Amino acid sequence: MDLPVMPPVQPMLAKSVKGIPDPGKFDGGLSFEPKWDGFRCLLFKDHDEVELTSRNTKPLTRYFPEVVAAALEQLPPRCVLDGELFVASASRLEFEALQERIHPAASRVNLLAEQTPASFVAFDLLALGDEDVSVLPFSERRARLEGALRGLSGPMYLTRTTLDPVEAESWFDQFEGAGLDGVVAKPMNAPYQQNARTMLKIKHARTADVVVAGYRLHKNSTEEKPLLGSLLLGLYDDGKLQHVGVAASFAEARRAELVVELEPLVCDIGDHPWGEWQEWAIANPDRVPGTQSRWSAGKDLGFTPLRPERVLEVGYEHMEGRRFRHTAQFKAWRPDRDPESCTYEQLEEPVSYDLTKVLGVDD
Repeated sequence: MDLPVMPPVQPMLAKSVKGIPDPGKFDGGLSFEPKWDGFRCLLFKDHDEVELTSRNTKPLTRYFPEVVAAALEQLPPRCVLDGELFVASASRLEFEALQERIHPAASRVNLLAEQTPASFVAFDLLALGDEDVSVLPFSERRARLEGALRGLSGPMYLTRTTLDPVEAESWFDQFEGAGLDGVVAKPMNAPYQQNARTMLKIKHARTADVVVAGYRLHKNSTEEKPLLGSLLLGLYDDGKLQHVGVAASFAEARRAELVVELEPLVCDIGDHPWGEWQEWAIANPDRVPGTQSRWSAGKDLGFTPLRPERVLEVGYEHMEGRRFRHTAQFKAWRPDRDPESCTYEQLEEPVSYDLTKVLGVDD
């Protein structure tokens, strides 16, 4: 492989902002596009060679043979694209199905490539033919990208864009129903800057009251100075406490304080609502605490059970199935809330939206 831009490439990043920004405050304006919820992927193609690399420059090629085949068939002979790998079913993105695609066994990889095939959506261009276009402003890169990828209908796609902040606002509200993560804004005059937060991202922000049911210790915790790593969170469903995710990201002093603060709630696992899980030794679809998966192999997944008596308000972005998609943010203790009142019913449900409409493809 011999391209104007060669791996490893660290993708350009985005910083979070609240609300759709005003394009008039940026030299040259802004281009808006959907924020995809998949695996960030740099795609390198040189005739019959294709390489896929992750955000942290690790190889992804072997896990997605169907994407490689589609790239060979549908993309220009020589190009470098920035985009996202995703898996979709029932007209929405399915991140957990995408996670399952990272498997060490070739036979399993090939089977999943047929059962849950992945797609690739391109949203930037770094090289085309013999030219390094990463130095060009985004307005020119986008024009080249549209010319190079005209007519795609899957599994390779070109992401939609708009210069209209009002339309971007409607995308922010509507596209979540198809499993998307928000909206990205790109300065039209900016070149492609590796590992720089040049773009802007607008993500959904919500809060929920959850039950604190346990904690895990931090990797730097010691017997002399125990430090809390993450809080295990639960919500009630038909009277049963379900594991919904974790809250983390505390300052070291706060980690030590929380261990002391929660000590009176420590209980025996046999007396805990999740006590039935202590004997499980297999991966499970609910990802309950203390159980293994291919993502956690070799890690200590033990946790300190707590009597489910304290309620915490957390910030979260959106749900993936029955769990928070990302780590929740600690907001405040809610001593006024009864733990049994913390149910799934409080969570906001996005209106369903057909992914094919986001991709601009007819059924």
